[in-house]
Amino acid sequence: MNMKLTPAGRRYTKRILLLSVVYAITLLVAVYAFKHQLVAGASAWAVAVLPGLSISGFFVVIGRYLVEEKDEYLRMLMIRQTLWASGFSLSIATIWGFLESFDLVGHVPVYWVSVLWFGGLGLGACANKLTAGKF
Repeated sequence: MNMKLTPAGRRYTKRILLLSVVYAITLLVAVYAFKHQLVAGASAWAVAVLPGLSISGFFVVIGRYLVEEKDEYLRMLMIRQTLWASGFSLSIATIWGFLESFDLVGHVPVYWVSVLWFGGLGLGACANKLTAGKF
């Protein structure tokens, strides 16, 4: 099905693409700066936070889309995707946390929860596709 994007959908797409570029740049800069020991002290903290702020921007963009989208059906689909993403990522993080607490698995950096969340968005999109027209 080839659907035209709504104005809110076009703004969402532009914002996501821009943030993707910002994220890639800030991640590359941070990795390079730390690998070559170019930062220390407060500047190290600032550089380390930049990729995370970019990822936080994705959540803001999704929230803005939900507010700006006038089509109730499209808004519901995105809400459902975000619920899938939240349930999936929080469930995996919680289970992993217990396994880690009992020394059954190794430590995983917390930023992987965001990676799981974005994977959950994909699961939510699949759920939306599978149930399309069944509302």
